[in-house]
Amino acid sequence: MKTLRPTSFDVAERAGVSQSTVSRALRNSPGVNAETRARVAAAARELGYVVDRHASSLRLKSSETLALVTVCRPGEDRSAINPFYFALLGSIAAATSARGFNLLVSFQESEANFRADFVASGLADAMIVIGTTSNRAAWDYFAEAQATGLDFVCWGSPGDPFHWMRSDNGTGGRLAAEHLVASGRRHVAFVGPQRSPQRQFDERRDGFVEALGRHGITPILTEPPTAADRHAQGVAAAHTLLAQHPQVDAIFAASDMLALGVLQGLKEAGRRVPQDIALIGFDGIRAGNMADPALTTIEPDLDAAGEALVAMALEDEDFAHSGTRIPVRLAVRGTA
Repeated sequence: MKTLRPTSFDVAERAGVSQSTVSRALRNSPGVNAETRARVAAAARELGYVVDRHASSLRLKSSETLALVTVCRPGEDRSAINPFYFALLGSIAAATSARGFNLLVSFQESEANFRADFVASGLADAMIVIGTTSNRAAWDYFAEAQATGLDFVCWGSPGDPFHWMRSDNGTGGRLAAEHLVASGRRHVAFVGPQRSPQRQFDERRDGFVEALGRHGITPILTEPPTAADRHAQGVAAAHTLLAQHPQVDAIFAASDMLALGVLQGLKEAGRRVPQDIALIGFDGIRAGNMADPALTTIEPDLDAAGEALVAMALEDEDFAHSGTRIPVRLAVRGTA
């Protein structure tokens, strides 16, 4: 009876890593750390696994490239993508370049252009997925891809099956609440989706509500209407909030784009910011600096985010740091 030769999948199971990691480790890819390479080599020796160099010489050649997928809303113009993701893309590009790797960027929005085979096809050594979590079809596609054995890391994915990284959203919500309370605000509102598939919004709201509760304050929770974009939602939410709660004196918006819309809506209603109503956003996008007044915001450390995402994708093959939180800070500017 013929004995089956061990495969790279057998080695992956023995070493506790992915099959793609075995391939990279056995070709001494710089994207795999020394400890992981040693563990894979030991597993290969124990199983008697030998790479078929003739069959796989081209396939196993390192691309020295990292693939970055940016999930978009269906039909969304690329110039209309949330500026936060362009900023995050920039930090990922910088961290990738610092390692001597190239960056392959793919914008994806529908079944017509969904793709996750960058590593399997040899175009890249690893993959990162970022972008809107409102495109459920895209995330379902990547969840299925991961279930087939593809390993990649995501920023702010909508569910826990992914190897994910996010801002420390709860801390950000608490920082916003404490700042508003310290400045004497007592009629406080949160503007953002309620129980959204975008978990970061829930986490920001929950941290905000928790911190206000310690001061005996129950915030007004305002759901933005469904609109074409976050800015338009913010404008409409501001008018609704003022009509229903004219006494409001502070607002924490779930994102900077929402906050910029709220700022416009408050101005249209004749309210002064921050004299009448203080306003805080979340994301630290550059456009907030150019608002009048400049937007006070909760700012994630995007340099740290880019470095951590690239390190997780290229080095941490067990994804031991899945669930990493990126630190945030309160950037006090003109609106609060």
